[in-house]
Amino acid sequence: MNRKKTRKIIACICILAVMMSLVSCDSRKNQKDRTLRVGVVTYTPDDPFINAMTDILKEDLKALEASDMKVIVSVRSGDNSQQEQDEVVEEMIDAGCDVLCVNLVDRTAPSNIIRLARQNNIPVIFFNREPVREDLLQWDRLYYVGCDAAQSGEMQGEIAAEYIKNHPEVDRNQDGKIQYVLLEGEAGHQDAISRTDCSVKTILENGVKLEKLTYQFADWNRAQAENRMSQLISQYGDQIEMVISNNDEMALGAVEAYKNVGYMQSDYPVIFGIDGLDDALEAVRLGTMQGTVYNDREAQARKIALIAVALFRGNDVSVLGLEDERYYMAQYRKVDVNNVDEFLKK
Repeated sequence: MNRKKTRKIIACICILAVMMSLVSCDSRKNQKDRTLRVGVVTYTPDDPFINAMTDILKEDLKALEASDMKVIVSVRSGDNSQQEQDEVVEEMIDAGCDVLCVNLVDRTAPSNIIRLARQNNIPVIFFNREPVREDLLQWDRLYYVGCDAAQSGEMQGEIAAEYIKNHPEVDRNQDGKIQYVLLEGEAGHQDAISRTDCSVKTILENGVKLEKLTYQFADWNRAQAENRMSQLISQYGDQIEMVISNNDEMALGAVEAYKNVGYMQSDYPVIFGIDGLDDALEAVRLGTMQGTVYNDREAQARKIALIAVALFRGNDVSVLGLEDERYYMAQYRKVDVNNVDEFLKK
């Protein structure tokens, strides 16, 4: 074989190798393009409501897979540190995340996350902890999915007021006032403030006179609330006629405190929560809690999933019923012994 023919054969082999390489690269690129990578970053790994909602979100995203799109979901936590959450978001972006779903540690401090997402053109769906409006308007690829905290407080107040009116024995000392303690979620947290203010205001507006014995912060946590309530029971004893809690976890902590101290259920004060956790619904059914407000985690998770897929596919999100094309607010629902079975079936 002469040298000219040899060079020609080598050149053909090289061209063929390059073409095969390009086809392979294009195939890998197309495969990557068909995979939606969703990064979910929560504020803590220890919040049962957020964990339940995240599990539902993963199921909903999996259900939206199609022949031309696979979905990979990565869930991590900020461990109650905004700085750590910012770092986790940066790592997810570096790993090739397509859409971010962020449950902020500090709702007033999303700036670093927004800056990183904007630099990399990755949309962010904030959920459960709403950024201030000015922050959400920084960029047109920022969204929020959640509920109106004030509505939950109002509904909690309505449930409590109705129960007290129908059960005058709640006023144990017959002084015409309900002595209560309040378990608040977190100092300075907007949802805790709204739930507290609206709940108490609504009870008063419904003609029930109140006397606050004290309030305690328990950081939305069952164990902390149990500890706080144990101390309050030692201090106030049977003076406590009602416990208002910013969420179900703390309300369930109050139930545990009375159980551990040795109170009979008939001697518990009335206890009201918010969120509609499974344990709280069961407590309402059993009568250890008198009511809660259902925070529709199914509707919120479904909406997050639909927004994420629409953004990935380049579809118009305005058809998803978003307020101002960036907000979705699910509706709370009141739960008491009369309708709790309906929610337990969910």
